[in-house]
Amino acid sequence: MKRTLPVKTKSKTEFVEITGAVEDAIRSQGVDEGICMLFVPHTTAAITINESADPSVKSDILMVLNKMVPWKEAYRHLEGNSPAHIKASIIGASELIAVEGGRLKLGTWQGVFFCEFDGPRSRKVHIRLV
Repeated sequence: MKRTLPVKTKSKTEFVEITGAVEDAIRSQGVDEGICMLFVPHTTAAITINESADPSVKSDILMVLNKMVPWKEAYRHLEGNSPAHIKASIIGASELIAVEGGRLKLGTWQGVFFCEFDGPRSRKVHIRLV
């Protein structure tokens, strides 16, 4: 199964939970077991798995990333979005997740997040099931 999930972001930096949308795509294909590969085809965005129960975790991660990679620095990239490229490289462009019983095999508190570092924008996540 191949699917592309559209993601619309609203802020310069934000985490958008996409767990439900990915599981909807899996269910719509009737897939019961396998591996789900998620890939973000953008150089200023990423994907990660982290706690989804407490929203302060997302804001804490963004706070630390913004301290580690400040917006104001002597960057040479002409577009002015070097911090977004660096943050995307730190987090990563893909995740592999087991699928069991038609659902992502995540831990109790885990969720899948699209990470925006240069928004707001219209983005996409490629979903592949094997």
